[in-house]
Amino acid sequence: MKLPSLCAFRYFDVAAQTQSFVRAAELLNVTHGAVSRQVRQLEESLGVQLFERRNRAIFLTPAGRALQGTTLSVFEQLETAVHRVQQQAKENVLVLSCEPTIAMKWLIPRLPAFHAAHPDIQLHLVAAGGPIDFARSGVDLALRRDDFHWGPDLHSVKICDEWVGPVCSTQQALPTYNLQGMRLLHSASRPAAWNTWLRLTGESANGATRADYEHFYLCIQAAAAGLGVAMASFLMVQDEIDGGQLHAPRSFVQDQSAYHLICPQPLLANEHYQRFATWVSAQAEACLAHLL
Repeated sequence: MKLPSLCAFRYFDVAAQTQSFVRAAELLNVTHGAVSRQVRQLEESLGVQLFERRNRAIFLTPAGRALQGTTLSVFEQLETAVHRVQQQAKENVLVLSCEPTIAMKWLIPRLPAFHAAHPDIQLHLVAAGGPIDFARSGVDLALRRDDFHWGPDLHSVKICDEWVGPVCSTQQALPTYNLQGMRLLHSASRPAAWNTWLRLTGESANGATRADYEHFYLCIQAAAAGLGVAMASFLMVQDEIDGGQLHAPRSFVQDQSAYHLICPQPLLANEHYQRFATWVSAQAEACLAHLL
């Protein structure tokens, strides 16, 4: 089977991410017509419609969403591999794969402190979750929650336990706050989060309604916007709680999962790996100290 050109897949991937041929053209530095033609040719080559076109707007079809799930991963791996090839002569490069929500809400705001403490290490961050193929991805370390199994050929060190609890906007922080009758925000990436917390705390949410979001970080943003109550990791909302954007009306509890730093080789075998592990563990400990 002869595949369509890589260029066509690239144009499609950018259009899918931006949901706009015009914006994709701007990012790719080509004309709107060039993007439209490449996508149309790709659709004709595959024999399926990838976008619905309505009133100058585009929307991914089910086939388009399925394809974009693969192209996004492929181009992320390609970008990582290219970066790795370009930097392979530099021993100070450390490629870290991190779950998107904890990367955005917790790790990235603290990276200036890492760079200040370790200026000789160039950290390259890749947002990804779940199992990882270190050989194919070119990643050195992966920060993951242990909600999946990794094989005995990988080495890991526990960073910290996971603490979860409900959060809402400060405007909803009433003295008589009650989960019953509230809108609970659920995430497809952590579908059991609410049930786990209710079971561990013995709380009740009878009469509550629900709203579903694709990703954990979308639930947190929705809660901050006053759209309901999200079940969140304390690591991911501590800054917003301290800053007054979010309120935690109930307790945070350990949900019996934990974060680990995973590596294809022993962390002690590499000084840079060991230094990052020590730093990220200290950051997590300092964050969770606010709970005690």
